Amino acid sequence: MRQFQAFCRLTLLIALPVMAAACSGTPTYNPSTFPYQIRQEMLDANPVKTVVIAHVNLNGVSRNYLEKEAPRIDAMVAGYLKENGIKVLPQRDFEQAWNTAERAFGNPVDPTSGKINMKSFVQIMQSVRDELAGKTDLDAFIFTDLIELQVSFSGGLKHLARWDGVTRKPSLQGPGNSVSADFDWNMQATVASLQVTIYDTELSALFSSRGGMDATEAIDSRSSTGRFIRRRNILENGNFVMEGIQLAFHPFIVMQDWPGNPN
Repeated sequence: MRQFQAFCRLTLLIALPVMAAACSGTPTYNPSTFPYQIRQEMLDANPVKTVVIAHVNLNGVSRNYLEKEAPRIDAMVAGYLKENGIKVLPQRDFEQAWNTAERAFGNPVDPTSGKINMKSFVQIMQSVRDELAGKTDLDAFIFTDLIELQVSFSGGLKHLARWDGVTRKPSLQGPGNSVSADFDWNMQATVASLQVTIYDTELSALFSSRGGMDATEAIDSRSSTGRFIRRRNILENGNFVMEGIQLAFHPFIVMQDWPGNPN
């Protein structure tokens, strides 16, 4: 939750109230679905037609093994946006403007903690906005942060984990194909979600939500007592990643089988 709290702090810095909204129903309810925030009245007044996906995180640096997957996830996000009629500008346009502004205002990421200096961040974003607004028909910036959470696969006999709208089974890694009878199913495992935040060119927050993707850890089949270890291939299941993208963008882009509470 610390990542989303950072979004709230940035929202306060640029003096924007964020409002919750209700949405359409769903055939399969998942209580872990993230409570999105949206400014529907602003989107109705000024529909978002052209966006750029930021190459930086809104909430600091992701773990190295997630950061390596970010370009692939961003490419899938861009494809999803285009499929839904939204023009996506080249990410290099944002990156070039960001690098120029960073030289002027300094790196907003604390090298020790990895946290964002919000004052520098806002200054850089204003500069990027001014640069891109003069060259493009940009309507909004999209930040796509890969974040990690801790969950347990303790749900019932099938040992399911639920977070940010998804339900996943644990996977095994190693030469064996069974789990120790003494395995502690309440043990916490690391999982990944996509957090999406959208700002208009006035740096007003329009939308924020999260969608679960997949576990980044698997059960070590070589362990006699049972433990979780990092998976060799992170976020390799394209269907799981796409489900997370659809969840994270709902209802900015409506997900047909959105599993949230219709009320």
